[in-house]
Amino acid sequence: MPWGFVLPGLAFYVLFLVWPALQAFWISLTNWDGLSNEQSFIGLANYRRMMDDPVVATAASNNLLWTVVTIAFPMILGLTLAVVLNRKSRSSAFFRTIFYAPAVLPLVSIASIWAWLYEPTDGAINEALDLVGLGGLAQSWLGQDSTAIWAVMVPAVWVRTGFPMLLYLAALQSIPEELYEAAALDGASRWQRFTQVTFPSLKDTHFVVLALSLIESLKVFDLVYAMTYGGPGYATQVMGTWMYANVFQYFEAGYGTAIAVVITVVAVAVGTPYVRSQVRNS
Repeated sequence: MPWGFVLPGLAFYVLFLVWPALQAFWISLTNWDGLSNEQSFIGLANYRRMMDDPVVATAASNNLLWTVVTIAFPMILGLTLAVVLNRKSRSSAFFRTIFYAPAVLPLVSIASIWAWLYEPTDGAINEALDLVGLGGLAQSWLGQDSTAIWAVMVPAVWVRTGFPMLLYLAALQSIPEELYEAAALDGASRWQRFTQVTFPSLKDTHFVVLALSLIESLKVFDLVYAMTYGGPGYATQVMGTWMYANVFQYFEAGYGTAIAVVITVVAVAVGTPYVRSQVRNS
């Protein structure tokens, strides 16, 4: 009887996840170009090549920077907004919707909007700097190595703030009001109530937000690709865009798939503690 319930879902899982994953691993062991029928087995040569590839080093460094920035800032901003908006009023409901709205927009649309804002000649950001007398700061934000990766991370933070805010709001509403009343009777200031009551009570939510944000950061692709294609040069390359470039632009499907396998292994390794914690809690 238990297997009768498990087998349909397990069949879909094997067919659409396990089997493609095994195929991808096999391709990563070949020098396939992605088009021909010939797949010559070369063993771990693609993985050894990754260790000597300077673009992989740049992409991995950008991934690490991206992960730190797009986790820390959305978590801090999301928690701050949740604390501020954790009250019953019409304005709170309105601002919750406004701050969460970017999270439901298509990333390609967001990339187009921010690429226009960053336009060096008639973009809104440089125009605004000119209006306030700071025209000397105007520059080609996406067109130079020193600013490109940071410019792409700004919309990423903007998009990712709404989801942590929503999780923190739900968690804040589950904290007993009696804890705050007791802290106030003991003479605790508002900051002390936050550090001694609110923040520790959100421990489980911190872990969930951190784990989900970390997995999402490791998979970054569409926002970077839509805004810069990994350029200028290799300044904004991340592992996902370099994988795509090798498979679909340079027709080195074996090497590109090896990069994809490494991304998957790292994401699974990072996500496993979160999954195990959820299983234990259930």
